[in-house]
Amino acid sequence: MPFLNTGIMHGGVDHLIDLALSEDIGAGDVTTRCLPKGEAKGKGRIIAKEEIVLAGMEVAQRVFSKLDPCAQFLSDLKDGDVVYPKGGVAEVVAPMNVLLMAERTALNFLQRMSGIATHVRRYVNKINGRNVRLVDTRKTIPGWRTLEKYAVRVGGAHNHRMGLYDGVLIKDNHIAAFGGILPAVSRIRQQVSHLMKIEVETSTLKEVEEAVAAGADIIMLDNMSLDEIKTAVSIINRRALVEVSGRVNLDNLAMIADTGVDIISVGALIHAAVFVDISMTIEGTFDSPAAPLK
Repeated sequence: MPFLNTGIMHGGVDHLIDLALSEDIGAGDVTTRCLPKGEAKGKGRIIAKEEIVLAGMEVAQRVFSKLDPCAQFLSDLKDGDVVYPKGGVAEVVAPMNVLLMAERTALNFLQRMSGIATHVRRYVNKINGRNVRLVDTRKTIPGWRTLEKYAVRVGGAHNHRMGLYDGVLIKDNHIAAFGGILPAVSRIRQQVSHLMKIEVETSTLKEVEEAVAAGADIIMLDNMSLDEIKTAVSIINRRALVEVSGRVNLDNLAMIADTGVDIISVGALIHAAVFVDISMTIEGTFDSPAAPLK
């Protein structure tokens, strides 16, 4: 049966798929075009070789349909499902040459996005039951941000901001450019919508006090020790949301969450994720049915 529409497909993602197919196929697949009956329909099975959290099904389907609008991408699974080793992910019915030309590109999207979702799920499981929000950062592969941040949500975490356009975050270089935290917050507050919150990055307890005095809505504690985080939470005393960033890993995540912070941002949710092992095998032609998905 077809999977549910994820809603992530738009012009930018479609263009990314076009680029990926173009860089792989180029002027033509010199191996596949030698097939004596390349137009004959075949069936391919996409299989997980390790335990994964699935992400990118709609994108993979789109890769095949780019080469053949009539290609069938069939699965009982959806993004967010856990697939165990040797578990079937999807079955694709299309001309044999389409299966062979689209295989690597479709798998690249699935392996990258599922890799992020799987990696994120490990972090999420570390803080289950705690009242803290785990978010990503803008440390993404250029052009892939929509898909990578979508995979973060599939894994169970949240997005920080998509870009510079949808949130105010006054970082250290902004503070230097504005001449301090107070003038930065004051000037930005005058020019942005009253509905937009202002976040200030701080690296010292003195800067935390300045951010509180300036009326920041969110105060980021950047690369602070556990003791400094606890002190900063006490200084802020619920007058702003508290975000921790930097030096966060699976070993200290729960301890940071227990300090009373509201948000923990981790760039490694995306940039430290690796491809998971997913493969595709040709199991038969249209007249020789493949085995059912397991």
